[in-house]
Amino acid sequence: MKVEAYLAQGGVFSSPENAPARYRAELLRMMFVFVDSELAASAGFASSINFAPDIKARIAASRITLEKADHAQRVLRILSGFGTDAERYEKQHDWTFRLPRESDLPKERQAADMRLPVFYFPLLNWADAIAMSVLQGLAAQVQLEELGRVSYDPLATAFREIAPREQEHTKLSQEGLALLVKTGEHQQSLQQSVDYWYPRVAAGFGQQNAERYEMLHRLGLRHESNESQLQRWTSLVKNQLQPLGLRVQ
Repeated sequence: MKVEAYLAQGGVFSSPENAPARYRAELLRMMFVFVDSELAASAGFASSINFAPDIKARIAASRITLEKADHAQRVLRILSGFGTDAERYEKQHDWTFRLPRESDLPKERQAADMRLPVFYFPLLNWADAIAMSVLQGLAAQVQLEELGRVSYDPLATAFREIAPREQEHTKLSQEGLALLVKTGEHQQSLQQSVDYWYPRVAAGFGQQNAERYEMLHRLGLRHESNESQLQRWTSLVKNQLQPLGLRVQ
C-alpha cells in the first residue's frame, strides 16, 4: 500500500525510520514552528513577570514562562529522534529578539527563526501582556486541536498532553483580563492592545493555500483548513471579549 493511501485510511507512523522524505520534511517544519514559538513565547512572558501587579499575577506569569519552555523541550525530544541536536538547537536564536513595536508583520522568516508572527513583537505592560495572552491562548486552543490529530503518533500524543496546560494558561489570562476590566481603569488601553494584537495573532493561521492544504491532508498532517481555524478563533475571541466591552476588528 502506498504511503498516502495508508495515511488516508487513518494510518499513523510511530518512528522516524518509517517516514518518507516528503513527510519528514513537513513534519520537521511543523515541529520547528512549534518549538521556536514556545521558546520565544517563554522569553516574552519572562519579561512580563515584573509587569505583574501582585504576587498571584507574578506566579501566573512565572508558571506560563516555565511551562512554555517545557512544552518546547518535549517536542525537541521528538526532534532529536530525527537527528536534531536539541542542545545546540535551543541556543541557535535569540528568543528574546523582538522587532520594533510598530513594524509591519514580517513577510519572511528571520534567519531561519520559525516562530509565529505574534512572537516577533514586544509587550508594553501588564494589560498589553494579558490582552495578547488571551488572544494567542484562544488561537493555541484551536491550533492544538488540529496538531493533536497529526499522523505521527508520538507528536500527536505530546500535543494532546500539552493542550490542557495551554488551556490553563489561557484561563489564567482570562481571569487577569476580567480583573483589569472590573477596575474600570484600563478599558482604553485594553482596547488598544486588542486592536494591536488581533491581526498579529490572526497572521499565525497562515495564508489560505488549498493546494498545500490538500497535500498535507493526504499525509495526515492537516485535517482542518487555515480558513476554518481562523473562523473558529474569531468566534471564540468575540465570545470572550464582547461581554467585557471590548471590540474585535
